[in-house]
Amino acid sequence: MTQAQSTTRIKAAPRAIALVGPHGGGKTSLLESIAAITGAVVRKGSVTAGSSLGDSSPAARARQMSVEMNVLTTQYLDQEFTFLDCPGSIEFIADTLNLLPGIDAAVVVCEPDAAKAAMLQHFFKRLADAHVPHLLFVNKFDKARGPLRALLTALQQASDTPLLLRQIPIWAEGIPAGFVDLALERAFAYRPHAASEVVDIADYAREKEARFQMLEKLADHDENLMEELLGDIEPSREEVFGDIRRELADALVVPALIGSAEGDNGVRRLLKALRHDVPDVSVAAKRARLEAGSEAVVQVIKTFHGGHGGKLSLVRVLRGSLKDGAVLHGQGGREARIGGIFALAGDKQVKRSAAQAGDTVALARMEAFVTGETLSTAKNGGGRALIESLTPVYRLAVAAQDRKDEVKLSAAIARLTEEDPSLVFEHNGETQEMILAGQGEIHLKAAVEKLQSRYGLTLVTRPARVPYRETIRKSAQVQGRHKRQSGGHGQFGDVTIEIRPLPRGSGFVFEDRIKGGVVPRQWIPSVEKGVREFMKAGPLGFPVVDIAVALTDGSYHTVDSSDAAFQTAGRLAMSEGMPGCAPVLLEPIMRVAVHVPSDATARVNALVSGRRGAPLGYDARAGWRGWDTVQAEMPLSEISDLIVDLRSLTQGVGTYEMEFDRLAELGGKLADSIVATRKAA
Repeated sequence: MTQAQSTTRIKAAPRAIALVGPHGGGKTSLLESIAAITGAVVRKGSVTAGSSLGDSSPAARARQMSVEMNVLTTQYLDQEFTFLDCPGSIEFIADTLNLLPGIDAAVVVCEPDAAKAAMLQHFFKRLADAHVPHLLFVNKFDKARGPLRALLTALQQASDTPLLLRQIPIWAEGIPAGFVDLALERAFAYRPHAASEVVDIADYAREKEARFQMLEKLADHDENLMEELLGDIEPSREEVFGDIRRELADALVVPALIGSAEGDNGVRRLLKALRHDVPDVSVAAKRARLEAGSEAVVQVIKTFHGGHGGKLSLVRVLRGSLKDGAVLHGQGGREARIGGIFALAGDKQVKRSAAQAGDTVALARMEAFVTGETLSTAKNGGGRALIESLTPVYRLAVAAQDRKDEVKLSAAIARLTEEDPSLVFEHNGETQEMILAGQGEIHLKAAVEKLQSRYGLTLVTRPARVPYRETIRKSAQVQGRHKRQSGGHGQFGDVTIEIRPLPRGSGFVFEDRIKGGVVPRQWIPSVEKGVREFMKAGPLGFPVVDIAVALTDGSYHTVDSSDAAFQTAGRLAMSEGMPGCAPVLLEPIMRVAVHVPSDATARVNALVSGRRGAPLGYDARAGWRGWDTVQAEMPLSEISDLIVDLRSLTQGVGTYEMEFDRLAELGGKLADSIVATRKAA
């Protein structure tokens, strides 16, 4: 390359890099270090001091953990990056899943603790399944006390893709003092909050062995490199870096680097690896299956709402260019005109006039569109990205303390669920509750806090009610007679009904056994209507199921009988007869599939049994190495906070799915307590 060519180097497209990994790994601290190194902030902040660029919301500061994505657009050397710092708790993994279709690569950030390796598997698996190139950054390595090889062996259990050790530590008195870059063949000594210093590599004998092992792993996907290694031929540095770039882009290996975000150690080397080795936006466009064309295409990866509206759609430009005022189209003829283009840095917005392929920017006034959509400047060019749908595992009933705020609450929740599609909102007509469902206790607490602080609402929350039912064990025959005379036409309806139990799951059957017209045809549906009205709340206070009611006899008055009279007669007959039919409470029994690491299976079986559940067996979880799926039957009332104990048993990674199986009788003190609570309410 000539000097003229080197000075006219074509500027690479901006990169979009996700920072992912379990809570406690230091992702937000890494973002802060990157911001300081690249000059995005004048003074480096701290998560513990509450002064970091990310996690600026009250909920995040109070918990010292991310509860939503942090965004930083910055530049290192001649390369522009947008870093997307995702929450580490599995309860907030939706942010990670939503951005996978639009990013170039991810950095999995973790602690140097082999005991926490299982916490990485959710992230490694999602990235591998989505074919997203990813690196591993072992953060807080200044606190490491064991061999890196042993740590990497443990971490490999969490990743189906081979981990490629790029660096080995230099130890001084048991503390990491620097590292050797095996691809670059250089040694570096750490300097606090400054670039590492190049030192003589000759002192580190293990470098040759470790480098050869790295090359062997690269050679698994490069026959030429394998032949060179077998022939004791030293591959060129260009060949080695070329293999790293290609195998990273194809998600065949996961390069592993070490450092400490708190001391800014190893972060510059990470930035250089991202600058040189990560593929450009064309790979993300390929994952999105974009056809050739000149129109702009963007992927919506996150939606933000301000307290007074102000919707922003964070998008990745996968192809073409955008200008402020351009019209974007989605599916079904929906369209919106861009009302502003912004680069984001924490909670700050920088206005831009345009965005090019590779840029990650926020677009204003995209009211018609939601997270996960692909939009285009071409009509009929929009679509939906394939994003994993999450099943809710925790539910709360929410209500405004002041009933005048109920409409405001519904609108606020609609905005919240647009920001976070893993939140589900529904109105339960039977229990008359507004139900907010999500991925765990902290997830819903953070959502409620956001509703209160952002929208000025005072909310009352409690566990969602269990939809109990009741039925009967005995039969009875009873008369219901309604007669009222108060001047003019009176009211008269007289019926005799037979009530009997039905097998579980039969529902309700109404039988007409009237003979001789003792109850005229037009009033028989009225009797059934009265019966059904009573069944909304039986003697125990719950909806009645699995009974048959037969209309066997009755009488009428030619003037005073009416629809309302026979409805009342049917209802009175039920209220007279049902208490004598041995009413019994029914509770919903759910079929539950609990997904956990295999070493927690026995503890989960005990947890299920301790919650009146019946374990049915377990098997290997499909597609998850080292995980089991425990099948069980459990009462719904015992599942309301199951996820809290389950996460406690599994380092925060266990989850479950459930579906209704049947209703089962519930007796004893527990049933008495439920009935008493219902009657008191």
